[in-house]
Amino acid sequence: MSFCTDRRGQASVEAAFIIPLLFIVLLLLVQPGILLYTHMVMQGAASEGCRLLATKTDALGASEEKYKGYILRRLGSVPMHECFHAHADGCSWEIELQGDETSREVKVIIRNKLRLLPLIDSVGGLFKLVDGDGFLTQEVVMVTPTQPGWAALSDDGLDPQAWLARRLEETS
Repeated sequence: MSFCTDRRGQASVEAAFIIPLLFIVLLLLVQPGILLYTHMVMQGAASEGCRLLATKTDALGASEEKYKGYILRRLGSVPMHECFHAHADGCSWEIELQGDETSREVKVIIRNKLRLLPLIDSVGGLFKLVDGDGFLTQEVVMVTPTQPGWAALSDDGLDPQAWLARRLEETS
């Protein structure tokens, strides 16, 4: 029995099989990184928005649009590329604000649309993760109490004006 011991070209054949697999693995590693980065920025912006809403009062005269503008500036660190944030037909950020300083808690909801990377988008379509336009929707919901527990349980409850008036009477 004689076997062919000529191994010329073997590396080329192995590379032809391995290189496409490496690119697929790279894509599978990049997409979660993009999703995680966008989610972290959205979560930070929602948290800062909650801190602002907890001090929102009619006396300042700030409109809800100013609060949304502040949150949008924080979201500006997300690249305007469809893989991070769809921006082709106008900004796709959806921001909902609920509550003010007299509420027990404030809530910020941020939604984002993004396009999945090639090959992964077909998998997203199979599992119905994307909408009809091929975009995946990410959502972050942040809920924060406006007052610490001891303040909410006080006699004045959640009325900052009553608390301030009582403190001024005590110091006079």
